[in-house]
Amino acid sequence: MLGGYHARLLVVDLSREKTSILELDEEVLRKYVGGRGLAVYLLYKELGNRWEQVDPLGPENPLLILAGPLTGFYPGIKVVVSGKSPQSNGVVGSVVSSEVGLELRAASYDGMMIRGASKDPVYILVNGDNVEIRGAEDMWGLRATELIGYINRKIYPELLRKSPAKGVPREPAYLYIGPGGESRVRTAAVMAKLAHAAGYGGYGAVMGAKKLKAVIVKGYGPLPRPAEPGKLRDLMSSVWEKLISRQSFRQWGTAAGGYSTGYVSSSEPIRNWQEEWHDRRELGVQSIETLWAKRFWGDYGCPTTCMKISVVRKGPYKGSVTDAPDYELIAYVGTNLGIFEPEKIVYMSSLVDELGLDAINTGNLLGFVAELYEKGLITRDMLDGVEPRWGDPDSFAKLLELIVERRSLGDVLAEGTYRAALKLSEMLGQDVTRYAVQVKGVAVGAHGVRSKLDYPQPHAYAASVQGGDHTSVATLPVDSDWGELWMVFADSAVICAFNAVDFKTMLAYYNAVTGASLSREEWFDQHSRRILALQRILLLLGGPDVYWDPRLHDDNPDRFYEPLPSGPRRGMSADRGEVSEMLRKYYAELGWDEYGVPTREELERLGLGEAYQLVRRVKNRFHLK
Repeated sequence: MLGGYHARLLVVDLSREKTSILELDEEVLRKYVGGRGLAVYLLYKELGNRWEQVDPLGPENPLLILAGPLTGFYPGIKVVVSGKSPQSNGVVGSVVSSEVGLELRAASYDGMMIRGASKDPVYILVNGDNVEIRGAEDMWGLRATELIGYINRKIYPELLRKSPAKGVPREPAYLYIGPGGESRVRTAAVMAKLAHAAGYGGYGAVMGAKKLKAVIVKGYGPLPRPAEPGKLRDLMSSVWEKLISRQSFRQWGTAAGGYSTGYVSSSEPIRNWQEEWHDRRELGVQSIETLWAKRFWGDYGCPTTCMKISVVRKGPYKGSVTDAPDYELIAYVGTNLGIFEPEKIVYMSSLVDELGLDAINTGNLLGFVAELYEKGLITRDMLDGVEPRWGDPDSFAKLLELIVERRSLGDVLAEGTYRAALKLSEMLGQDVTRYAVQVKGVAVGAHGVRSKLDYPQPHAYAASVQGGDHTSVATLPVDSDWGELWMVFADSAVICAFNAVDFKTMLAYYNAVTGASLSREEWFDQHSRRILALQRILLLLGGPDVYWDPRLHDDNPDRFYEPLPSGPRRGMSADRGEVSEMLRKYYAELGWDEYGVPTREELERLGLGEAYQLVRRVKNRFHLK
């Protein structure tokens, strides 16, 4: 048996109020590793024959919480949340910093599969060998800090009393949803701690549909034994030394991008991507760091400690608490809304955290609405009196409440940018989808492609199996570092990409833990392509409400073809001809056809011949040759 695995998942059926164990085959673990890769395999096997009919917010969509073989061994900590995505109708491997994966492994599981749906609010408590489904009526409706306080006041003391461990164990790990998830807002995140979020995919809405408020885990056992402990110790020391030497990232995290991504790269969203360049020096990290109450915030085993804690100490937004905020939040609930003052950005960040919303997808949605309002396409009456004005956080705060409560037009907006754009186009009698800056239902990450100075290539989002997800972008050549095939390893092994070192070392780490002899060639030619092919097929199957025709939807948002209006890269835009050519090359390198559909030959080469029956369904739906 491979080292580094328990080779079993905890299965919790909320409909039947039963628990069971799913044993994992060694061959499956070799091919799909864990985390994102294992999620894709499990969803394919369970739902593939009826994928188009499965409602992501229905009880038959399982919620997966998965660790990987490197969870607890590699510096830093992550866990993958997945299922059929309410945003893309495909599979997104949504990664969040959380000790839940570690605690599950200490409880002798490599993850959880949550089936069905409860009639009433519940939470799941895993305390060592004991697993309970408990009523959560008094938790339902709580915001982030309220829920964290509840866990620390009521559940943690209970675990201390029952603890089989000697001494005082640390608090349990937990994943939870806020009011946004409870209302099934498609931009809702699965939250961890105060400001960590599995945002891409909309899995907070899946938890809300299951009436599942939280998953709380405390394990007391050891991690599964690694295959080569001595070699692992040496590698661990080497990786720690490399990571500690990265002083800039330890000092500033991603917050430094708030100024440089706009000023240097001309690729930061401003007012719903109408611009991407600015010279607003108040967004420099020298200003933002004045709000930091804790400079180095690291999760379990992390030497990088790139997170920070910001607190507004005075003024109208006094008491707002969030992380750095990191770059994506600075961009999406800051510059994208015309907000450049750090205190106001911290306020907006803290508000999306409290409501349990993904800042990227929610900020994208708010910018979309603000532009429609600016252009007179929607009115304050349609928004129950709210007037979303650029630079005004108070108006956006009111808009957030409207969306979470699904009041008035908020009920439409709660469906996310793409679906809201379709519905509004129908309501208004004119196409407003051109203002929706998304790919396949997922907001584009805060890194534009028009200037060609940021890392996403022109086809990066258009071809990604995770839509607009900036952490999983298509690259040429396909085996490039930070491309999709590379990222599938990080998300499956499961490690924090910010703690990644050279791929040779990461493979050596994986082999020392598992006892496998995985090579770079085998990963990029076999395993990663197998996972990506299944993920692509499920994305193209889509349904039941929206489908993605690759001839239409493998593309950038319309906005990226508009010339940049300001800055040193003024006049630049994505070129449709270039994007089309890069798509063809990308698909060809993967062994897919001209539409990006995996060929029968490629599937058989990867041992996935039976998946071709799903490909036939894709081709029949879109009348592809």
